[in-house]
Amino acid sequence: MTGLKLAIFDVDGTLVDSQADILASMATAFASEGLACPSREAVLGIVGLSLETAIARLAPKQDAETVGRMVDAYKDRYAALRMAGGAESSPLYPGMFDLLRRLHARDEILLGIATGKSRRGLTALMDSLDLKGLFITTQVSDDHPSKPHPAMVLEALKQAGVDAGDAVMIGDTTYDMDMAANAGVRGIGVTWGYHQPEALAGAEALVHDAAALETAILDLLKD
Repeated sequence: MTGLKLAIFDVDGTLVDSQADILASMATAFASEGLACPSREAVLGIVGLSLETAIARLAPKQDAETVGRMVDAYKDRYAALRMAGGAESSPLYPGMFDLLRRLHARDEILLGIATGKSRRGLTALMDSLDLKGLFITTQVSDDHPSKPHPAMVLEALKQAGVDAGDAVMIGDTTYDMDMAANAGVRGIGVTWGYHQPEALAGAEALVHDAAALETAILDLLKD
């Protein structure tokens, strides 16, 4: 036992409100194949899944080759938006920057990320928001099966050297809560993201702002 604790964060819909970039990038992906883009609700409903899984779910009649081209088109548009938009393009939710800084300053708490983003997308986002250096482990869709498979959380625990009982997963979707449960980790659901609060029934705690999230993390991770 190390005595260390690990708080693992989802990104889209949890740390940042990236819906504008996501919707624009998905529209580009569908337009690149001459397809009508699904509704806003449908697109935001798949946020959290790995990109290939998400597009395949939104475009179930398309073959794997077409989906692959759409994934590339999405990534290229997203990268361009990140470069052009800066921090305003996918802003942190209120209070999240200070919350991360306070948690990072605590000797006993380590921070991690488990996201459906690619490494390229996550790096671009973290660079624009000045989040580099806060997270000891960052797990992305390039290296793991899509949520709710537990692989990302399990690898985060391994890299941090923390037991599942000493960790929490914070997210805004059912995929996050199911991934946490599959890995034996307690989940904290946030209500400001892309899934309805009632869909987060599996959460150990449900919070409505950054202050309540900080309290929940500290309560669940206390000895």
